[in-house]
Amino acid sequence: MKLGINLLCLTDFVEDSHFDSIGRLRDLGYDGVEVPVLKGAVGHYERLGKKLDALGLGRSTTSIVPTPEASPVSSDADVRARGLAHLDWALDCAIALGAESMGGPFHAPIGVFTGTGASEDELKYGADAHRALAERAAAHGMYLSLEPLNRFETYYLNTMEQARAYVDRVGHPAFKIMYDTFHANVEERRQEEAIRLIGPDIGVFHVSENDRGIPGRGHIDFAAMFTVLKEIGYDGWLTLEAFGAGLPAIAAATRVWRPLFPDFETLFSESATFIRKTWAAA
Repeated sequence: MKLGINLLCLTDFVEDSHFDSIGRLRDLGYDGVEVPVLKGAVGHYERLGKKLDALGLGRSTTSIVPTPEASPVSSDADVRARGLAHLDWALDCAIALGAESMGGPFHAPIGVFTGTGASEDELKYGADAHRALAERAAAHGMYLSLEPLNRFETYYLNTMEQARAYVDRVGHPAFKIMYDTFHANVEERRQEEAIRLIGPDIGVFHVSENDRGIPGRGHIDFAAMFTVLKEIGYDGWLTLEAFGAGLPAIAAATRVWRPLFPDFETLFSESATFIRKTWAAA
C-alpha cells in the first residue's frame, strides 16, 4: 500500500509556505499527499508538482462542486455546461500536478438538497459527465475516485450499494470510488461488507476516524477493514483524512468546531505509525 495524507488538515490552498510541513510528512514515511484543488490557476499546480517531485512524494487531488450555479447534474443546460467546465478545470490542475487520481465529491454541490434522492435525470447527467471526464483522465494515465458522502452532506451518493450501481452506469475503467470510513460509518451497517461490495473499484481509501481526529483513538475498526482490503487485493492509497478547527473555511464546511488533535506533529506521526502497524498486522 501507499500511505497518503489529505492536506486539508493544513490548508485549502497549498502554497510554498506549507512545504516545511510537507517535507516533515516525507520524513515520517508518507508516500504522498492528497492536494485540495478548490481554486487557483493550472500553472500553480504545475509548480507544486515540481516541488513534490523534488521531495519524492506522489500525489492525488480532491475537488468538489463548489456551487449550485455550476452543477454537472442540474436540469438547466447552461448550469450543466458551467459544471462541466469546472470539472475540466479541476482535471487540468490534477494533470498539471502530476496526480495519479482526481478524487472527492465532484458530483453535486455539498450541503445542497432537493428533498429526495438523486433523480434518474440527475444520475444520467452525472454519469455522462463523469464518463467523459474519465476518458480524459485515462488519456493522461490517471483515474477518477468519486467520493460518496453521508446523507447530511449530499443526496447524490451515500452508500456503497449506490456507488456500485453508479460505477456500472458510468462504465469506464478509469472511473473508481473513493471510500471514506467516516462517511461509511454513518451510512453502512457493516463496513467490511461495503468494502467487499465496491471491491476492485476502490481508487483511494480514506482513513478517517469517527470524529475526524487521529485514527486509532475512536471506535472505527480499521484492523477489520484493512483485513478485507488485503483479501480483495487492494494495494493502493491509504490516505489519512483528519480535520481540525484551526482553518475557519474548512471547519465551517466539515462542521468541526473543536480541536480534534493536539498539534500537527502528533497528528502526522501517530497516524502514520497507526496506519502502517495496523496494515502490517491485518
